[in-house]
Amino acid sequence: MTHTHSIAIIGAGLAGISAGTALAAEGQLVTLFDKSRGSGGRMSSKRTEFGDLDMGAQYFTARDSHFRHELRDWLDKGWVSEWDPAMYSYDDQGLHSSSDDLQRFVGNPRMTGLSRELLAGLNLVSQTHISRLRQDDQSGWLLIDDQDQVHGPFERVIVATPAPQAIPLLEQAPQLAHTVSQVQMDPGWTLAVAFHTPLNTPVEACFVRAGPLDWISRNSSKPGRSTQDSWVLQSTPEWALAHLETDKSEVSRLMLAAFNQIIGGPIPEPAFLHVHRWLYARPTEPCQWGALAAPEKGLYVCGDWCLGGRIENAWLSGQQAARTLMDKR
Repeated sequence: MTHTHSIAIIGAGLAGISAGTALAAEGQLVTLFDKSRGSGGRMSSKRTEFGDLDMGAQYFTARDSHFRHELRDWLDKGWVSEWDPAMYSYDDQGLHSSSDDLQRFVGNPRMTGLSRELLAGLNLVSQTHISRLRQDDQSGWLLIDDQDQVHGPFERVIVATPAPQAIPLLEQAPQLAHTVSQVQMDPGWTLAVAFHTPLNTPVEACFVRAGPLDWISRNSSKPGRSTQDSWVLQSTPEWALAHLETDKSEVSRLMLAAFNQIIGGPIPEPAFLHVHRWLYARPTEPCQWGALAAPEKGLYVCGDWCLGGRIENAWLSGQQAARTLMDKR
């Protein structure tokens, strides 16, 4: 008979949710903690009068057979849809069509729509920033938040945050902390912009290979989104690092100028602007760890960065953390 553990998961991005759903299916007692109001991590979306704007991951792909099996269920339930945008690329030679046969998927009616559906039945403690862990030999793990409130005890803890945020939570597992400290993550700026009058361009998605931008998408071209013309621009890691402390209004101006050049403006005055800085947008170098563990302490770590980034890898990492905790191969 499987022993029932009380398990805390710190981080309600897809990796943490994936671990949580797998463990709950095994009858485990799971509580997720997240410092944000909602869930999804870097699948973040912002709800506005111009529709839901995807501020983090823009889409996901499915390559692993286990993930594809899970994806079919999400498609059947209407939690995700396929997105087939008019693809372009931009480089020193300019803008040109760049179609491919890659299947892209998005959450409905926004990227966080998927995480919210997956959370159903799980216990989420939101707006709670867990800042440190304390292990009590008698009761187990205690979680202390940034207001010095204590949560727990829990028999097992899964840390499902970006690597730099995981390190202070792993002080009582020095070898694990040392391994995680080797991971570097790049920053990124995201700018969401909407217009009263749709831009006269066939572009719906664009990989950018010159200048400060890395990616452009017509957010309103995604299934289930508002018809109001809206766009999401994402910077390169190098540009974000050079402008890490730049004022947001200046970041918006510079990113819009780059967008104008790519689209072949002039673009009209935006009806809406929102800019967000991601300190830990993506891993600098890919890792193939899957998940990390100090089983003797009941401490586990997962995240997309454990497998080189991407939404699919976040889900796979969470699944591996759950299997490891349950001592399944």
